[in-house]
Parts: sequence; structure tokens; C-alpha cells
Amino acid sequence: MKKSAFVAIPALMLALAAGAAAQSQPYRGTYIPHYAFPITAATSLAPESNPAVLRLDASQVWRGVIHATETIPVKPGAFTLVYPEWVPGEHGPTGPIDELAALRITANGKPLAWARDPVEMYSFHIDVPAGTNAVIAQFDVLMNDGSGVMATRSVAVLNWNRALLYQQGVDSHTYFIKPSIKIPANWTFATALTEAGNPGQDSPDAQFQTLSLAMLVDSPLDTGRYEKKWDLGEVSSAPVELDAFAANPRDLAIPAALLDAYKRLPAEAFALYGSRHFANYHALLTLSDQIGFEGIEHHQSSDNRAPDDFMINPAESVAEGDLVPHEFSHSWNGKYRRPADLATPNFQVPMRTDLLWVYEGMNQYLGDMLSFRTGIREEKDFPDYLAAQYAQMATEPGRSTTPVAALTTAAPFLYQATNQYSSISRTAGDFYTEGELVWLDADTIIRTLSHGTKSLDTFLHLYSQPTVTDPMTDTYTRAQIEALLNQVQPYDWHRFFQTHIYEIAPQPPADALTRAGWKLVYTAEPNSFLTAAESVEHGDTVRWYDLGATLTSAGVVKGLRQDSPAWNAGLAQGQTIVAVDHRSFSADELKHAIEQAQHNSQPIELEVAASGRYETLSVDYHDGLRHPHLERIPGTTDLLAQIAAPHTGAALP
Repeated sequence: MKKSAFVAIPALMLALAAGAAAQSQPYRGTYIPHYAFPITAATSLAPESNPAVLRLDASQVWRGVIHATETIPVKPGAFTLVYPEWVPGEHGPTGPIDELAALRITANGKPLAWARDPVEMYSFHIDVPAGTNAVIAQFDVLMNDGSGVMATRSVAVLNWNRALLYQQGVDSHTYFIKPSIKIPANWTFATALTEAGNPGQDSPDAQFQTLSLAMLVDSPLDTGRYEKKWDLGEVSSAPVELDAFAANPRDLAIPAALLDAYKRLPAEAFALYGSRHFANYHALLTLSDQIGFEGIEHHQSSDNRAPDDFMINPAESVAEGDLVPHEFSHSWNGKYRRPADLATPNFQVPMRTDLLWVYEGMNQYLGDMLSFRTGIREEKDFPDYLAAQYAQMATEPGRSTTPVAALTTAAPFLYQATNQYSSISRTAGDFYTEGELVWLDADTIIRTLSHGTKSLDTFLHLYSQPTVTDPMTDTYTRAQIEALLNQVQPYDWHRFFQTHIYEIAPQPPADALTRAGWKLVYTAEPNSFLTAAESVEHGDTVRWYDLGATLTSAGVVKGLRQDSPAWNAGLAQGQTIVAVDHRSFSADELKHAIEQAQHNSQPIELEVAASGRYETLSVDYHDGLRHPHLERIPGTTDLLAQIAAPHTGAALP
């Protein structure tokens, strides 16, 4: 999963198993060596020879509704159907059960009563009549309800887990479904699913080959009125596509230089991992302000959602250019290699998320690395990007009470949190950001101790063995990660992660910066990454490192740093600053006031409003504008330049 970088800025922003290598499996199923949660699975009544049949009528999806008809194999007697609850890639019980509506179940053409379980509310109990081997479930899928907008007049995102029921207790890798979908006239679609031949002129459906429930849920589909597909090349003979759907056709006019950068992604990813574990890959991308920003990883595709101008606004590439690289990297790190306690037999078994500092934290580092190595982002911006990450983590008072491991363990509910006073409570975004800094530290340790002969890339080549397979999953534990790192470069990796992840760490691992030949400084010069982030956030003002607040363009306080000058003056989240030193609020007026206060002893006067009450606050701050930057340490090797440089072909211009 890739959340917006703005979430990360408070209120803005063993060796591998020595046994036999896992065997390549057909696309219709996923190989998993073992489950962390053994269960006595029910015998699947939907084997490949007798699959459930799912037909979706999305011909009017622009209304925000899809109609589902599903023929489900059953057996007579008490029987339970379930709706997917724990959704892979979302790391929590996020299945939008409230968006399943108007459920009707029939058997042999007659209505069948159903009852929701009073405790397991994703479960539906039915009493199947004698002689019945299948029931038909019909229901509506509400696309634009509590979980956000998923369909507009021009584009829609379909995650199959939202539109199906299945037999309780089965292994999702041995339960098979044959899916099809009808889309609006004059719309097109993209997915990693394999079509089942020509459906014929009399059928407007897109019909797909039978596949396991696990792989269906792992294969989203985008559809829309305005679409463009680009061939990005291959990873070890497996084709990679970028399939974009836009609310406005003008937003598909991607600059040639940016498209060239995306075309370097497959080769750079293969250089990073030295392997691939998919037969084909589709980076699905919706460009819609209504749908909003999100990234969800899948094995042979990714569900990327971004604003209208994501591909034509240069600031978007600076601020969020790791979106597609991050999700692409997850095909290796997250889908192929996965924490053992995230590899569950089906979508009702709870996931344990404690190792997300590997799954997401390392992937945040790798996705960013790929964004710079490909040229989606410019190498020159890498130091400012890292400066923003270090500064953010260093100014969170919540780190004095809450270690990263507490955040990863709590991820299932932190992803849904409102993030009020997020620097105190810490958020799910922190294990992405701090995880990135920890893995940067590990990379610089390997590079330094090996005298430049090894790097984290070396680890990744071992981590992602064997070289080529179809979709499959191989699980790991913390001990196996540490053992594999030791195989690459001997070091006390257990203590390293214990210190930075499992114990309270007063500061992020700044040794990585020194080791890389840089140091963190604050100056009045704007940080290029934060400037781009403010731009795409439509005017948000980041005064986090001086006054200690983040504001909307209208002066509403979105984030507040504990014990900062603004905090100590009595400013509170949710208040609105209406005037600065008796002049109407604007970002420029606030900036000017901070600059002027540097040359006198008078406090900055803020007139604030909340709940119909106005008051004046005096902010005693005189240290000027502060923006984080990295500054080179003379006479040292620039490891950041080595990390961000392209690893295939000639250097970028």
C-alpha cells in the first residue's frame, strides 16, 4: 500500500529457506510454503472443474452501483457464505461490508432466507434445501460509500473482493471462480486477468479464465471512458504495461521525457532485484481528483489512484513520483516475499502486521530509490527528499513513547485513524517513513563495511531468489531477514533492528546521513520536496519547523507540533488564523511576519477563530524561517549519489 507522502508530514504529508526452492505455479493459483495461522479448512466445493460463476453488470457503474449475480456451489443443510474482511495490501479488516446491499439468495428458483451472524458480521447463514448443489446470490455493490469514491462519470476502479461471496473456511488458493463483467458502452478496461477468448458479438461481457479466489482478489480491474496504454518493456521476457484512465483526456498527454522515465522502470527493477515473479504486469492508474490518492499492490498489477494532473504537473512527480515504482516493487517485496503472519489461508483470518517495517518500510525506500534511478524524479532532489523525511521523524514527540513496532502491530486500526495530533500519537505513515530511514541506514552499513563491493541490492538479489517464476509467495520471519543480511554482510542485525524498530528511539538513525557523506541542516531556503508537496496540496502552508504548524490556504490549523512556539502560544488544531500582525491571513503574510520577528523582540500576533469565538495569541518566536536540507560533509564519499544513480544503461541527462 502506498499512502500519500503528505500523510507522512503531520496533517500534510537464515538465508532463504535452504530446502528446495518453491516451484513455479500456474497463474490460476498461488503457492504459499506455509501459513502462520493453521486452520482446519473446509473442503472446497468450487474446485477448478466446478467453479463459482461471478457475473458483474457494471454497465451503469457511473451511477456508483454495480449489480452482481453469483452462482455458488453449496451442499444441503446449514451453510455459511462470507464476504472478504481482511484485504491483502490494505493490512486490515477493511472489506467494505456496508457497501454490499440488496442481497437476495435463491435456490432452484425459489427465495432462500439468510441471516447475518450476530458476531461475525461478514458471515451469512443459509439453510440449503435437499438436492441443491448451488445457490444464486444477487446483490448490489455500492461504489461510492464509506470507503470513498470508486466510480465517477468517466472512470471506475473495481476490486473484486468488494463484489463476491464465498464458502466459509476454504483455502482461497483452492477455491475457484469464473468471472465476467459488463462495462459501459464506449468504455474500455485493463486488468492482469486473462480473457477467455472472444465472447461473441451477442455478449457485451468481458469474460475471463477461471482462477483461484486468491488470484481474483489479487487482480483489480480499471475501466473508463478515456484510456491510454503504454508498453514499458519487459522484465525477463514478462511484458509490463502502464494502463491509465483519466477523468479528462488532456490528462493523458504525458510528456515524452516522463514516459521515457517510466519505460526505464522494468529494467531498473530487474537490476535491483535480479528476478521477476509474474507472467505479465499491468500498472493500473486512475487520474481523478474525485477518486483521490491511493496505491494498492498486487502480484501482476497495481491499483494506483492519483489526481487529474498527476502525469502532467511536474510538482506531482517530485512529491509523489514513487507511487507506481512503490507498487511495482511490491510485486517482489510484499507479494512474492511476504511476512509469514500476513500469508493467511483466506480473507476472514486476521493478519498480524508486526513485520510491516520490512514489507512497507523497506518498500518505501525501494520505491523512492526506483523513482530516482529511473528519472521519474531528478537525482538532485534526493537529498532534499531525505532531509524532509529525517526532519519530520526527528520532530515527532510521539517517538519518545512509541516505537515503530507498536505502530506496525497496530496498523489495522491506524490506517483508519483520523490522525489528529499525529506527531503525538504517531500514525501508520511513520513506519513507512522511519522504515525507509532504517533501511537507508542498513544500506549504508553494508556499503561501508564491504568497502563498496556490496549494497542492499546484493541482499535483494538473494531475498528474491529464484530468478524467474510465475506468481507465487514465499514467506519469511524476522530471524530469516536478519540471517540473510548476515550472509550478505556480517553485522549485529538483530541488535540493529531491536534498537531502531522494537525499542523507543529518541531520534531516527542519523548515522546513515553521516555515513553517506551528508548532515541535516535548517536554512531559510525552501526544501524542493516540501515546496512541491505544498503545491499539489493546493496551497497548504508548512510552518512545521519554525512556528510548528501546518495550515490550509484559508488558515485552518491541520497539524500542530507539541511544545513548538505555536503550541506554547495556545494555538489548537482546528482553529482558523484570520489575521497575522493585524493583517488578513495569507501564507505570504505569515512568512513575512516570521522574517520580521527575526529582527525584533516583539511576538507575532495571531488572531484566531473557533466555534464563533475570536482571540489573539502571541507567538514568541524569533529564529526565522526553517526548512530542512542535507549538506555535504567535505572530504567524504557521496553514497546518496551512488544510491540514486541509474543502474542500467547510460547515465540520465
